[in-house]
Amino acid sequence: MRLKKLRGSGGFIMANVTDEQQQKGNLGGPDLFLAPVGRLDSDKISKFFCNTCEKDYEGSPKIEHENPNEVVAENLTLVEKGQYICHTCSSIIAEYREFQKPDVQRDVGAARSLTPDYGSTITPPAETTHTPPAETTYTPPAETTHTPPAETTYTPPTEPSFSQPPSDEPPLTMPTFDEPTSVSEPSIPEIQTQPIDSTFNSISGMAVIDENAKKIGTSKQVAIDSSQNVVLVITNNEGNDVTVPWNKIRKIGEVILLGSSSEITASQSENCSSCNYNNKIGSKFCEQCGGKL
Repeated sequence: MRLKKLRGSGGFIMANVTDEQQQKGNLGGPDLFLAPVGRLDSDKISKFFCNTCEKDYEGSPKIEHENPNEVVAENLTLVEKGQYICHTCSSIIAEYREFQKPDVQRDVGAARSLTPDYGSTITPPAETTHTPPAETTYTPPAETTHTPPAETTYTPPTEPSFSQPPSDEPPLTMPTFDEPTSVSEPSIPEIQTQPIDSTFNSISGMAVIDENAKKIGTSKQVAIDSSQNVVLVITNNEGNDVTVPWNKIRKIGEVILLGSSSEITASQSENCSSCNYNNKIGSKFCEQCGGKL
């Protein structure tokens, strides 16, 4: 057991953790996070810090949890979710969720559909047999004998003979239009398609944590903004939908961890500091909230 600092969206705790719990809390950086660790025993927590109170407290914060046993995807069940809550101001210091696979040998399937299943069975229409109409015999009309009129002989008038002076020019050759000219059409390369993996994991509903280990919202969907860039649409703590550039995401595990400002490239300089909306390059004002960039 080692005494470690575990960060949450609303503060941090100091607790004695095992090596396995320390590995769960490591999301790739120097800090350890409380959300992937889950619920700790109160006697393992020595103190905690609340961002709202801006104060240290001895002992453990209040820990509330429930066991919904909700199936969130094929072969994946949400067995427990809970919160670490400040005793003084009731602010949430951290949230966690624990998942379990009923069949450990199988992979997790697609997320459960949001469309309700009413259990109705659609019966395809019965096949109908089509009977072709009876064949009819066509009798051609009797041929009639046509006698052509007698041919008359036409004698053309005699053309006068003109003597032309010799010419050094080559004879003129007229083109023939009997055969169509073949035009070769450009070949269109065939698009090769490859099968893709049919297993997907939904990131909708995951907590979004910034570089300061503070929860800034909940993921909603992946979209493309007006600059044709891939962005993550999240619902912030005020209930508004804002966008985060995809290249700002450092890691996706049980939570979505954002990178620091120094890791963002210069092409993202048009992001609004108020609502994180990704504006077109050269914009002076935010297209989402109207703030000055």
